[in-house]
Order: sequence, then C-alpha cells, then structure tokens
Amino acid sequence: MPFNKETLNNILKGKFLVDQNARKNWGFIIFLTALALLMITSSHRIDTKVQKIAQLNKHKRELRSIHIATKSDLMKLKMESSISIRMEEKGLFAPQTPPQKIKVIKEN
Repeated sequence: MPFNKETLNNILKGKFLVDQNARKNWGFIIFLTALALLMITSSHRIDTKVQKIAQLNKHKRELRSIHIATKSDLMKLKMESSISIRMEEKGLFAPQTPPQKIKVIKEN
C-alpha cells in the first residue's frame, strides 16, 4: 500500500476506524490506550515514591541531629564536675579522705 495524498486524507478523516478492517484497528488502538494509561500510572507512582523517600530522608536527618544533640547533653551530665555541682546544690559534698578497705577474717 503506497503512501500518497489520498491515504493521508483517509487517515486524517478517520476512515480506518469505520472500514471493513476496523475491528483490527480498534483492538490495536485500545491496546495502545491501555499501554499509555499504564505508563502514566507507573510514572505517577514512581514520582510519589521519590517524594516520600525524600521526605523520609529529611526526617532521618532531623532525628539524627536530635540524637547527636541528646547524646552530647548526656555526656555533659555524666561528667564528674557537673555531678559534683548538682550534689553541692543539694547539700552533698565529696569526701576529703579516700575510702578505706575493710578486711573480714574468717575464724575456723
């Protein structure tokens, strides 16, 4: 089938949709339409997942910074100097003399 001006006119007028081979043409058009809808749906799902991944990465970075800040605060609170300052506020002081060992001797 040579491609000429008449063939182009028939395609533009849509005669291929109503002639005797229309059933085959309609099936192919429906297949192409379904394929296009599948591609569009897939593209939208991928975009949604990419946005969710970006949002989760941002949330992860925020939680990591909170974790590091909390860990740093805990290290400061566990230091001997900060503990002694808080105990002095409550009236407890570190002993001036070191502790002594008590030895218990068993008698037979």
